[in-house]
Amino acid sequence: MNTVEKQLVSHPDLNHLYNEAIELLSALIAIPSFSGSEQGTANKIELHLAKHGITTIRKNNNVWCYNKYFDHAKPTILLNSHHDTVKPNEQYTLDPFHAIIYDEKIHGLGSNDAGASLVSLISTFIYFYESTDLAFNLCLAATGEEENSGLNGIRSILDDLKPISFAIVGEPTGMQMAIAEKGSMVIDCVAKGRSGHAAREEGDNAIYKAIKDIDWFSHFQFPIEDDLPAPVKMTVTEINAGLQHNIVPGECHFTVDIRFDHNYTPREILNVIINHTLSSFNVRPNVLHPSNIDVLHPLVVAGMALGRKTYVSPTSSGQGWLTMPSVKMGPGESARSHTADEFVLIEEIEEGITLYIHLLESVFKIL
Repeated sequence: MNTVEKQLVSHPDLNHLYNEAIELLSALIAIPSFSGSEQGTANKIELHLAKHGITTIRKNNNVWCYNKYFDHAKPTILLNSHHDTVKPNEQYTLDPFHAIIYDEKIHGLGSNDAGASLVSLISTFIYFYESTDLAFNLCLAATGEEENSGLNGIRSILDDLKPISFAIVGEPTGMQMAIAEKGSMVIDCVAKGRSGHAAREEGDNAIYKAIKDIDWFSHFQFPIEDDLPAPVKMTVTEINAGLQHNIVPGECHFTVDIRFDHNYTPREILNVIINHTLSSFNVRPNVLHPSNIDVLHPLVVAGMALGRKTYVSPTSSGQGWLTMPSVKMGPGESARSHTADEFVLIEEIEEGITLYIHLLESVFKIL
């Protein structure tokens, strides 16, 4: 393409991008993509980008690409979201793998988390793909194994990507900007007693011991300055004990989900737990560390100029693996994630694409 032809390159029509995004999301919903088994959705994303003449790179089920006129002298912005999903829960009344569109909503597994963000970022990338006058490069990465923090998700390709200056991570935030995200750690605990016959004064009931520790987890508050959010949230999410009704259980197993910010390290949290509980525990691998970005970063400044609010996200995502500054931002609502008959509004996808484009254009001006 010569200079004159380059100058004639125009952006794709937005209405066409809106419709394409909805069609792509419907197709992705129809393809089961549980964490670690996202081959089908990775294939579909590659085909969709190829239709626009975009060459992709793939590793495992991670697919990424760069804008057509990539310039090594310019900073690169990463646009990332995931295409894996959790398994549908037992309360679904609709087919989770059939995109049902009615009342201006798209129902289906992964529609809100994070299909809407993914297709909106893909459309945004396509919008800028052939631009010749960008002040930055774009790298689009559709990644797997986010829901299970798997080894073969985004962290497996970070060393393969060209240097990234900052990132937008697509997750349902109502298109507000999460400028910090809590870390995540899971511990599996075991309260140990001694088995015995329930009819006699025998044994040492492990359930009673576990209850004492569970009560501590539910009430303990990590110290923090006044008027600031709680730095650590600990929630007991699973419990299992007992063989049958007439045997005093010798062990009681329970799991604790822990979310934390920059005020406490994982080691400090674990030391507090050790000093206050009697149960033994193991820390599950893949601890996600908290992330944040300076409020004066050009990406945040540009978002605030567009009326976007900033907040600290209590949930974790693939953002926890990133080492560069990043914001978490996408269409949909976090409260809908992992719920039965999950849905996203069509207007939320259209707004997502529009705001992503305006955000990058604003960053362009600041840069």
